[in-house]
Amino acid sequence: MSSNKKKYEDGIILKVDKPIGWTSFDIVNKIRNTLKLKKVGHAGTLDPLASGLLIVCTGKYTKKIHEYQDFDKEYIGSFVIGKTTPSHDLETEFISSKSIKNITEEKIMKTTKSFIGNQYQIPPKFSAIKINGERAYKKARKKENVILKPREVRINKFEITSINLPKIDFVINCSKGTYIRSIARDYGNKLKVGAFLNELKRTKIGNISIKDSVAIEKLINKIKKDLNEDNKK
Repeated sequence: MSSNKKKYEDGIILKVDKPIGWTSFDIVNKIRNTLKLKKVGHAGTLDPLASGLLIVCTGKYTKKIHEYQDFDKEYIGSFVIGKTTPSHDLETEFISSKSIKNITEEKIMKTTKSFIGNQYQIPPKFSAIKINGERAYKKARKKENVILKPREVRINKFEITSINLPKIDFVINCSKGTYIRSIARDYGNKLKVGAFLNELKRTKIGNISIKDSVAIEKLINKIKKDLNEDNKK
């Protein structure tokens, strides 16, 4: 058995900086096809319009995926207030617009503080949650009625890092299962003007930082190099 290939089959944790436009499965599929290894999986989905830290497990380490899924996550990003979309981000077209002239910094800060702690959150209709075996987003795209049950989540930290209305930059640390798009929706509702998620980047999973990650292109080149070294032996 070639040593480098065996290393991936025995199991390794890969920390990928997912670019915007790629799905989490795109990343897994690229690694799987390069390694020619079936056992490859990720430990927590990032939407195509989000970027940042994605943990990928190979080989026997796929059994560890649930451990990483359970870790708290940290994100940086921005909301835009005064407009809404069905998906609560830029995947879908705008459906409402309201004046934000009465929105003050004091109101923004007070609203932010109200999110800290345990709460029940309704996931976005445009999500990968299954309803009777079908993904919610597929039903939503067909304009079918989508009803999702609230889930208990925990917001550990929610800080505003910059206000340049209509854009509000933030950092959020939260429990697994928390949808930042749902926070955008609920945040806009509390301000009574609506909001959508404009940008999102995952910066931490547990104690693992985005600083520890590598670009997918660089990672694929490293894997190819490893496999080529095996072929030369």
